[in-house]
Amino acid sequence: MTPQDASDAHDNRWSDLGRPPLNGAALRRALVREDGLWADVEVVQRTGSTNTDLAGLVTKENVDEGAVLVAEEQNAGRGRLDRRWTAPARSGLFFSVVLKPTGVPVERWGWLPLLTGVAVAAALARTAGVDTALKWPNDLLVTVDGEERKVGGILAERAGADAVVVGIGINVTLRAEELPVPGAGSLALAGATTTDRDTVLRAVLRSLEEWYGRWRDVSGDPVASGLQEAYTAACATLGRAVRAELPGGRSIVGEAVAVDGDGRIVIATEDGVQEPVGAGDVVHLRAV
Repeated sequence: MTPQDASDAHDNRWSDLGRPPLNGAALRRALVREDGLWADVEVVQRTGSTNTDLAGLVTKENVDEGAVLVAEEQNAGRGRLDRRWTAPARSGLFFSVVLKPTGVPVERWGWLPLLTGVAVAAALARTAGVDTALKWPNDLLVTVDGEERKVGGILAERAGADAVVVGIGINVTLRAEELPVPGAGSLALAGATTTDRDTVLRAVLRSLEEWYGRWRDVSGDPVASGLQEAYTAACATLGRAVRAELPGGRSIVGEAVAVDGDGRIVIATEDGVQEPVGAGDVVHLRAV
């Protein structure tokens, strides 16, 4: 195969018949409604980061709420703490959405990544038959061969004065030999009943629309919307021994005992102190 042949094969949307391309027109017909949240669904072949692209559009062009950008491949995808996210073309779902939670106090916007986690976990369980748990604040966990694996993640970023861009990455058909790190997984490896990306994406966006509407209708109240209860029920971090690595180099070791009204994980230390953590990286130290 010549270098040109290799490039053509990479760019061919049908180069891997087990990973067919998304149908952008069908997704728009299914998801864009006059009275719905989703205003547009655009599918692009390749980009650096859907979050970066959408945030730029929001800042420059004041993109409407409900814009959805999906990439068949990302070469500069980002997770929390600026971690890189890469995967083969069409092996997963890599997309971002624009949300403008008017009427919700800004101090409650921190619930958006947790809300997204609840919505995605519910959609994956219902549509793909894969039990999905949440690692605080926004990692998606599945079980592969009896081990807890990360199947996806969520990144929420402010864009302009009134918008939040929420990025979601889900490994769908990633094979064992393609896993970037030992702790990664995919829906296929977790025994999903379907790995059709169109079906999964529709389910995730519909679930996100439902949860976002419920939360926004009560001004972002995590109790009245049922969000705090749902997140607590799905959170695999609770009841675990954890280490929280905080900004500035400080760390806390203890048991994760609660998720408070601000969406923070509360850690009970050996000194009897309960400390809420709102930012940082939480490491699970032992299995449930």
